[in-house]
Amino acid sequence: MPELKFTDNELIEKIDHKIRRYPNLSTVLMVEDFLKKHRDIPIKISRLKQALPRQVMHQTLKIILEYLFRSGKIMYGPKGIQWIYAEPEHLKRMMKDTLEI
Repeated sequence: MPELKFTDNELIEKIDHKIRRYPNLSTVLMVEDFLKKHRDIPIKISRLKQALPRQVMHQTLKIILEYLFRSGKIMYGPKGIQWIYAEPEHLKRMMKDTLEI
């Protein structure tokens, strides 16, 4: 049975002396929101780590960025990472004038 430890912003799993750090949802959303707000220019991973509101372990950040890349929200380029996802217009129109509960 793997040893699990929960912290404020990640789940740490230890299997056979190897440690994997998995982000919790609030950490993923923090990185996602930051990249959305700074979508105009690419940003290097080292600069991103410094600019985030809370400190994130490098391995944890790499997992978040891999998730965002696979879901089509960011792209990697020679100048860094950049947010590319745009919410479909039909969803924006559908949600306009709705009541949020």
